[in-house]
Amino acid sequence: MGKSDFLSPKAIANRIKSKGLQKLRWYCQMCQKQCRDENGFKCHCMSESHQRQLLLASENPQQFMDYFSEEFRNDFLELLRRRFGTKRVHNNIVYNEYISHREHIHMNATQWETLTDFTKWLGREGLCKVDETPKGWYIQYIDRDPETIRRQQEQERKKKQDLDDEEKTAKFIEQQVRRGLEGKELEMPVYTELNRENEEEKVTFNLNKGASTSVAASSKTSSVLGQNALKMVEGAVKRKEAPHSSGQTKEKKKKSALDEIMELEEEKKRTSRRDYWLQPEIIVKIVTKKLGEKYHKKKAVVKEVIDKYTAVVKVIDSGDKLKLDQTHLETVIPAPGKKVMVLNGGYRGNEGILESINEKRFSVTITIDSGPLKGRRVEDILYEDVSKLA
Repeated sequence: MGKSDFLSPKAIANRIKSKGLQKLRWYCQMCQKQCRDENGFKCHCMSESHQRQLLLASENPQQFMDYFSEEFRNDFLELLRRRFGTKRVHNNIVYNEYISHREHIHMNATQWETLTDFTKWLGREGLCKVDETPKGWYIQYIDRDPETIRRQQEQERKKKQDLDDEEKTAKFIEQQVRRGLEGKELEMPVYTELNRENEEEKVTFNLNKGASTSVAASSKTSSVLGQNALKMVEGAVKRKEAPHSSGQTKEKKKKSALDEIMELEEEKKRTSRRDYWLQPEIIVKIVTKKLGEKYHKKKAVVKEVIDKYTAVVKVIDSGDKLKLDQTHLETVIPAPGKKVMVLNGGYRGNEGILESINEKRFSVTITIDSGPLKGRRVEDILYEDVSKLA
């Protein structure tokens, strides 16, 4: 019987049947061929191509198993990273989504017999966080991408900087409030009694914007009110003279407050930080272990800075040149009296002499010896903001 035409009902039915997943027992992993029924699988096993693949596999079966295991692991982790990220998810949900692809690697061709064994292996290798619950095993992908780690460090550094700015602002407001309370003079009002000898006499008041005067109908009442008003006027004159006498001191206080505000603004500019700190001709220490023990904790000189975050360094001991990110390096604090360079803050780029080291506050004190700020003494510079000059 001849082969069915492309548009015949039988050919269309065969193409429909070949789509999607088929039974696993009729799938040959070595030939990567899916059969639709038992007879087809039997014919495939008797074919010459299948026998040839079995002969190749019998020569080195471990090599083929390792290859299938690596492909299964890479595809599974790639799906977990791309589809779920770092969320905690049931392992069976990920596996069902993985096997929905028709050309996936079957688990019976790998070194793991069950999904539970594969999940435990991911936890032992540190590729995922795994935990067992009454509902089954849950996995959580651990993202170790250097770009992701650098982005997280930048976010943490930015949050810390925002918190420091908020604390400085709160401290500045508190100082202003305290200064306002100290400079305020408490003026106690003077109270006088309104005496009237005759109950039948009437007292009238004429209230004006400038001053208040009292006019009494009787001479006795007017004399008493006049004496009281005179006392109030004298007290007011004394109170008015007091600010004039202390005018110079108030002006001095205002000037000192203004100067302090300007100093705080200048200090805020000086303490403005950036997320990159590399500078040429400084000595740094290699802290990454990815290059092996040969370069770990070794000192090097920065020869070139690339894109602000990457440096070409020359190892002092061996003379080797390496290209490293700034996260793999840290600053070097020399002994007092040596030359250093400020790497961050308002004094960024200035060279100076190290005066002292404060180990409790993890900071140093330097004297700038270059530029317009030469001779200025700067205290409390953090360790990571200064490094030894080559």
